[in-house]
Amino acid sequence: MRADHLCVALLASAGAIPPASAQTSPAQGAPAHNVQAFGEQQLADYLSLLRQISPAAEQAARTYLAAVRLRCGLALDATALRRALARDGGDPLLMGLVRAVATHDDATRLRLVAQMDCNAQVAP
Repeated sequence: MRADHLCVALLASAGAIPPASAQTSPAQGAPAHNVQAFGEQQLADYLSLLRQISPAAEQAARTYLAAVRLRCGLALDATALRRALARDGGDPLLMGLVRAVATHDDATRLRLVAQMDCNAQVAP
């Protein structure tokens, strides 16, 4: 990927570049399906960037997202995932998942998912 495309992807995933499909009309507002599709695209773009940095980080993030969805009933977006990776050195569970995926330690990965604290997932 060229550097200028990477910059655009980073800016778009950070929400600095609004998508054309999510522009609003004063008469109609933002179409809900376009906003949802944009959020899904942001998450896909962020996961793709993680894969370029570290395939283990991308796989761990996917595991984390699925665990939060299944265990807590929450669907995290790209912003929430970025916060989980960056806040105070990263969410310890997510960082543990990255290590477990990188070392192919499935037992630790399963243990970490089982230990997920849903109350921590809704904290700001």
